[in-house]
This record gives sequence, C-alpha cells and structure tokens, in this order.
Amino acid sequence: MAATTEKKVVPVTEKSIDPASQQMLEKARQEGISTMFDRADVMKPCPIGREGMCCKHCFMGPCRMVGKDKEEMVGICGATAATIAARGVARYVAAGTAAHSDHGRDLAFTLRAVAKGEAQGFKIKDVKKLVQVARIMGINVDGRKTEEIALDVADEAIANFGRQTGELTYVRRAPKKRQALWKKYGITPRGVDREVVELMHRTGMGVDQDPDSILTSALKTSLTDGWGGAMLATDISDILFGTPAPVKANVNLGVLKADEVNIIVHGHEPTLSMMIVAAAEAPEIVEHAKSKGAKGINLAGICCTANEILVRQGISSAGNFLNQELAIISGSVEAMIVDVQCVAEALATTVKKFHTKLITTSPKAKITGATHIEYDEHRAMDIAKEIVKLAIDNYPNRKEYAIPQFKTDVIVGFSHEYIKYMQGGTYRGSFRPLNDAIMDGRIMGVVGMVGCNNPRLCQDKYNVDLVKKFISHDILVVTTGCAAVAFGKTGYLTPEMMDAAGPGLKEVCEAIGIPPVLHMGSCVDNSRILTVLTEMAEEGGLSDDIGGMPGVGICAEWMHEKALAIGVYFAASGVPVIFGGDSIVEGSTKVQKIMRDTWFERFKGSLEFLPDPEQIFSRTIELITNARKALKLKDYESGKFAKEKVLLDMAARREIEKKQREEALAGA
Repeated sequence: MAATTEKKVVPVTEKSIDPASQQMLEKARQEGISTMFDRADVMKPCPIGREGMCCKHCFMGPCRMVGKDKEEMVGICGATAATIAARGVARYVAAGTAAHSDHGRDLAFTLRAVAKGEAQGFKIKDVKKLVQVARIMGINVDGRKTEEIALDVADEAIANFGRQTGELTYVRRAPKKRQALWKKYGITPRGVDREVVELMHRTGMGVDQDPDSILTSALKTSLTDGWGGAMLATDISDILFGTPAPVKANVNLGVLKADEVNIIVHGHEPTLSMMIVAAAEAPEIVEHAKSKGAKGINLAGICCTANEILVRQGISSAGNFLNQELAIISGSVEAMIVDVQCVAEALATTVKKFHTKLITTSPKAKITGATHIEYDEHRAMDIAKEIVKLAIDNYPNRKEYAIPQFKTDVIVGFSHEYIKYMQGGTYRGSFRPLNDAIMDGRIMGVVGMVGCNNPRLCQDKYNVDLVKKFISHDILVVTTGCAAVAFGKTGYLTPEMMDAAGPGLKEVCEAIGIPPVLHMGSCVDNSRILTVLTEMAEEGGLSDDIGGMPGVGICAEWMHEKALAIGVYFAASGVPVIFGGDSIVEGSTKVQKIMRDTWFERFKGSLEFLPDPEQIFSRTIELITNARKALKLKDYESGKFAKEKVLLDMAARREIEKKQREEALAGA
C-alpha cells in the first residue's frame, strides 16, 4: 500500500511576527478561510519569471531563458537575457510611475475644483504651503486671493502630466549639482505621460535592445514619479488637508471596537477618506449610529489610506497590506471602503463569510461582487454620508466576532517641515543640527525604510529585524508606507524606544524629543525624504548633493510595481537602494552590474537585491561607511564623537525663540 503524505502547514509564527495577525490567521484556518498568507504556500512562483528570464512582450513567445548558460541564450527575435531582464525592470517602473502619478493627477484636479468652488466639503487648509508651492512654481502670489493662487497651482501641476518638451516643474527643487548630472546623462524628465509612454514603447519587441539604454530610460521615467506625480500629490494633500505635525494614535487590529460601528478605509486616495472622517463626525450621522444600538462610529485605516488619515487626523490604523483580509475575519467590520492600489480581489470572497460590506469607490477600480458607490469630489460629502450610513445600517447584522486585543501607541506625522522646525524652532529651523550630528559621529547615517508587505516573507520580520540593528548602531530611520505601520505595531514609533538606540542617536533623540524612527506618511510621501535630503545638501557642511551622503534606502518586503519605481527614482537622485527577497534580475549578471555599479559611478545611487536581513544590514553599513570616508568624516565608533557639542534641548530652543520675539517687538 502506497504511503500517503500530508502537506506541511506552516505555523502562523512563521507567517507573521504580529500577534494580532497570528490570532486572525489561526481563526481563518479553523474556519476554512483562505488568506494571502496560505495562498502564497500553494501558489508557487514561476522560477523563470522570478529571475526576470521570461519575455512575453509579443506572441512569438513567451521566451524563457533556462539552464546554466542563459546569459548566452537568445529569444526568438534574438533578444538576450540582459535585454529581457532590463525590459522587465523598465515595465515595472513604467507601471509603478503611472500608479503614483495618477494619484497626483487626481489630487491636482481636486485642487482645481476647490479653487473654483466646485468641490463639496473641501477647503484649503494650509495657505502657507500653497504660497510656498506657488513660489516654487514661479507663480505670482502678491495681492492675490487664495483661490486664484490655488487655481494657478492646480493648472501648473496638471501641465506636468502632459508636458511634451522642457522639464518637470519640480526639477528645480533638486540640488544644482544633481540637476547638472541629470542633464549630463540625458535623464532630466519632461512630462509624466510622455516618459511613461516612451518607456513602454522602448520596451516593446524590436525597439530598444541595449540594456544600458533601456535602464537609463527607466531612471528618467522614475524621476517623473519622485520629482513629479508623487511630490505634487504630497504637496497638494498638504494644501488641502494640512501639513502633518506629530500626533498620537494607535496601530493594529486592536483598534477595532466591540460596541461601535467599525468602518475601514483602504487604498491610497486621501480625498474620499478625509471626507469619510468628516462625515463620521457629523452629529446627525453619530445619532443615526446610536439609533442602531452602537455607541458611536469607529474609523480605522489599512495600508496607505490609513497613513494619510493617521498623520493628518490622528485616526488609528488597523494595520498594513497583509492585515486587510484579517480585519474582515475578525467579524467586527461593518464596511470596508476601498479605492485604488493594493486592494486584494480576494476581499470580495472573504466578506461573503461575514456581514461586512465591501464598497468600491473609484471609477478605475471595480471588484466583482462588491457594492460600487462612485466617488465624485463635486458631491464628496453627500457620497461620504451615504457610505457611512450604509455601514451603520449593517451594524445590527454583526454576529460572532473576535477582536485581537493588540494595539500600540505611536507618534506619527513628521513632515519635512516639522523635522526642520524641531531642530531649531520657528525662527531657527534648519537641517544644520542633523548635518552636525552626522559629521560629529553621533549619528552614523540615515536609512529610509519604506515599502510593502509580501506574503512570501514573514510579515514585518525583515523590517523589524533591520530597524533594531540600525538604531542600535546610531542610524536614524525615516519611514513611510506599510513599513512604517510595521514599526508602529512593534513600538518603534514612540520616544521611549530611544532607549534601544545607540548612545549618539539616543542623545539626539533625547535633546529633540523624537523617536529614533520617524513616520513621514504614506508611500507617496517618499518625496518628503527627497526634500529632507535636498535641504541637508543646501544647508552645507556635509555634502552639496544628495549623492554621496551617508544614507541608504531600503525596501525589505516589497511586492508592488510602485516600490520599484520608488527605488529607481531614489537611485537616480543619488541614494543607494537595497530591496529584500529574491532578485528580479537574478538571471542577468550584466543587468545586475548596470544597476549596482554603473548607476553608482554615474549618479552615486544604485539598486540591488539581497535575500535576507543580515546581508542587507551588512551592505548598508558598508555603503554608509564608504560614504563617510569619501566625505572625509571621522570614522564612526559608537559612543565616541569627533568633538563635543551641546545639543539644543526644547527648553533652550524656547528661550532662544522668546529672546527673538522680544528683539522683534523692540525693533518694531
């Protein structure tokens, strides 16, 4: 009789380090509910495509490069492994750039509607930021009404998408040295749509067949995201909803409430989610909830919509990308409202087992089986109230539920404006203290940790393992997106975590009163990191360009095309970048060298893939150490600083500000 074998069930502790996720995974398994975590075990990846060695850009193929000598193989048209791998990277970048930039386009049109008085419920909340952006764009602001300025800003933003010649408006925000480098290598971007379309054309069968040329074009296209669509999206969000400043909230599935209507917003568009927040606070809506037996309305977020309302409104986050199914599996969610990007189609199946309503809102993103209520900024508040009422009416249908009792305090909302302020106050804000701390050796360097979750990796483990090591080695971490939520769930977004930092970083954190890990917003807000790096360069003393600074970008648990677009625009901007997990160009040594070595020689930025946290950490230390040597900074040694300096604490800054106010009044 033949022996039988059973499929090994991977323990939930190997699927996630988050106890709330583990609890919901166990519940899902007991109830026979499929999740991304378990489907990743069943759906094995194609090993050929995983290495970037499958070309399906025409129907002569797909052509697959297999075996030990794949670098010597060619496809039916003659395309080499390097050409195929480069085309694959480039198409990732084109798609990711399109996603982030389309987000910015929608916000620009919303700003235009607000300026014309056509957007229900919206107003301009940060006039100072509007004026600042207008001046960067070269728009006259003197003696003009706010609405007039806003209309011109919106029109200039919209023009960046269709521009055929010239340069993106925000190219002028980059350091002069960086702008010159982009011109030297021909990668100064024109319009967003122009570059995305051209890159898609280049990577079609029979067009660009030089890997270096293809990847150079990918660099150019990615810049329209980082210095175009994404940066515009961040600025316009600040104008409409307010520029973030530190706020306290909670993170994880424990933010769901047993006696309130639980509504989750999920996706990436802030316009509807901000209006949902306002609608849920309307007195008549709250009374409607109480009439159904609920004590109130509890709003929470998933993914980057969560980060948008978290940093601006202090609305708690129920988790990152891999928490979306688990929130529904708790049985306590009345409605999940989704828009675009990172929304799993499986949600439509999951909600069938519970009372939860899945509501799609974007004309670009419908899901079979979901309720579709299309968002329109001209009727924003009416639509938001309709959706919230639908969730309230569903509250009496809640049956058995199990809310994990895990949630963590977080301090979030570190915009680049606030980071500048916190180093010197209103009148003396600058990036000089940060530059000095790096030059003195109190801070070894800066790491930006961004990106997604990936169910093929243990949820949050790569990110958390790395952040522990970085802060203990006096490396300041700035973070966005789902990585930021991972740090929130594990306590790293609180000032108390400075006790886990090295002595130099701890001293800086104590003096300023900040966590060693700074939450800067959603994944589109990576542009804030570019702005910080630019201001550090302009401040002087450390480096006159982004390239060459002791900093590294890391996307440890990535899965989305947007993440690759972000990584590439950081490389083009002068930052070495490391992605975790398998390499998408593993099959081509030539392409790996171009992205790691050639890009670094030209731009002081690079992109490489390393499979585990230990290798990522070691490589990061190597890159930061090399950068410090190139800048002729003293060798970093924990606890030993180049020269003693007294860092300004909050009391000292207040005293300085008080003196300056007194002098200003005396002068008046």
